[in-house]
Amino acid sequence: VVCFAISRCLFCLWVFVSSFAAGLAAKGIQVSDFPFCGNGGASSIVMDVSATVKPRVFLRDKPRRVLIDMPEVQWQVGRSIEPKGIIAGFRHGLFSSGTYRIVLDLKKPAVVSKAFPLPAREGYSDRYVIDLKSTGSAAFTKAVKVSRAARMKVLKPTVSVAPPKIVRRTDNKRIIVIDAGHGGVDPGTLGRFGANEKILTLKISREIKRELEKTGRYKVYLTRNKDIYVPHRSRFALAKRVGADLFVSVHVDAIKNSKVRGGTVYTLNERASDKEAARLARKENKSDVLAGVDLAYTNDEVSSILIDLAQRETMNASAQFAEILLPEMRKQVRMHKKGHRFANLLVLKSPDVPSILLETGYQTNKADARMLNSRKGQRSISKALRIAADKYFETLVVQGR
Repeated sequence: VVCFAISRCLFCLWVFVSSFAAGLAAKGIQVSDFPFCGNGGASSIVMDVSATVKPRVFLRDKPRRVLIDMPEVQWQVGRSIEPKGIIAGFRHGLFSSGTYRIVLDLKKPAVVSKAFPLPAREGYSDRYVIDLKSTGSAAFTKAVKVSRAARMKVLKPTVSVAPPKIVRRTDNKRIIVIDAGHGGVDPGTLGRFGANEKILTLKISREIKRELEKTGRYKVYLTRNKDIYVPHRSRFALAKRVGADLFVSVHVDAIKNSKVRGGTVYTLNERASDKEAARLARKENKSDVLAGVDLAYTNDEVSSILIDLAQRETMNASAQFAEILLPEMRKQVRMHKKGHRFANLLVLKSPDVPSILLETGYQTNKADARMLNSRKGQRSISKALRIAADKYFETLVVQGR
């Protein structure tokens, strides 16, 4: 890695950011390898690609990360990749429509010293090289600020300030939003049979949608219908936008103790009901950080929602649905002894849509993992939720709601 002055590093970083727009025109690009090399003070990545790319490379703090955004590429790396040098780990996936994101976790403060394409030649495909070198905390903080400002300058023309359009109900169907947890650059937990949580939650959510809609009584929206990341606030914003009567976030848990099994229904409360609920909230609430969402530029809707009288009513309705769902789930699949828990979960903070988070089981338990990976198990979960939805809305009708 060639050493450059910090100012040179920052200039290079700005150039890479500004060149990103041109790279978006690329289509069908394949990433075939992503090897690391390095030592304690530096790391290099040489990305093998099927065509020339001009990624956008920028930095994030708390935790320290390097983010690489490219056009919607196809990841076809057929081997296990081990990070080296100052890179502690990495993940990748579809971050938004048209943008594929790679996130590098840093062991220590670092800046981009070089980033450049290598044209195809002498049997090698096109490559893109990114060199990182360790630096002091002050220089890293400055690089993060420059990176963020440059990124916002590029994105500014495309930012929409129009308020979300409210979808008006045209029939008597109840509207339910099913949220498949995690996705894209945020894989969630990894289970015994090698399936990422993001894949299982999408399969289960699709099955729930089919089960509910075949009754003819419900209109069902999915927060995502492919392997893509959706920020927390966008998930419950969809529920508000479509006028949802119910929001269900589907997840799969994991824990060190492989003997622990069973699903759990969570509803919102500022105080966790127990240590397990607090652990779950910490894990799920950091999804935006793992995916590289720039929290400094998100609005404060999530963090500043006050639990006022309207939301207290919503929380009561959420708990009511949870108490109806739990016995129906017990009839179909194994549930934890403490089947209904409370936690301060960001994804449940819609002030006016009853919301629950359904942990369908533990991937780290052999029996649960087998059930979660099976079509039979996914259908059992869907059946329980459909029966519970029927009973819940019948109760609302009796109450005149």
